[in-house]
Amino acid sequence: MANVIVTGANRGIGLEFCRQFLERGDHVIAACRKPSSDLEMLGAKGNLQIEGNIDVASDNGASMFAERLGNQPIEILVNNAGIMRPESLEKLDIDSIRQQFEVNSLGPLRVTRALLPNLEAGARSGLARVAIITSRMGSIADNTSGGMYGYRMSKAAVNMAGVSLAHDLKSRKVAVAILHPGYVKTDMTNHGGQIEPSEAVRGLIARIDALTLKNTGTFWHQNGEVLPW
Repeated sequence: MANVIVTGANRGIGLEFCRQFLERGDHVIAACRKPSSDLEMLGAKGNLQIEGNIDVASDNGASMFAERLGNQPIEILVNNAGIMRPESLEKLDIDSIRQQFEVNSLGPLRVTRALLPNLEAGARSGLARVAIITSRMGSIADNTSGGMYGYRMSKAAVNMAGVSLAHDLKSRKVAVAILHPGYVKTDMTNHGGQIEPSEAVRGLIARIDALTLKNTGTFWHQNGEVLPW
């Protein structure tokens, strides 16, 4: 049984992460700004600890989360919290872009840094794993349609953060996966995706479980494909 943290756990992919980790017997710490009824109902299915009022876009939010956890070891950290705001060149909203950077780019970095002592404690049993849920829309090589400035830029930035974390944490036995879930049917996509959250998360967990210090820092699709930067 592993101690697992999932951010953005109240809905969509984050909620499904909690469900599947609980079903396999892990202890799950679900972090979100406001718990949903669906998340609260999962408490009956396993060892679930809900931590509300956690805002990954806030330095204080990350440090408060770390204080709540104390010395609890963490074997898996899933940085899932994210937002998407559509922008075109004609309707550019700089404040919206800045907000996406705060959540999508800096959020995973804030949380990982704040919980580093917990991850190091989790690594004492062999290896701790950090997953950053990003998007292939952050791939420069894969951008063939333009637009979506804030989302694309913030995801490209977090991809770079993930690679730097992989290098910096390798000596501490903490491995990092940079993961694209696919086009998933969630509120973020107005349920217009191609696959269900359950399928996406099964693939994502398989990538996390296969993570080692040899393949740390890799950018994967949930189906196992290595994606271009």
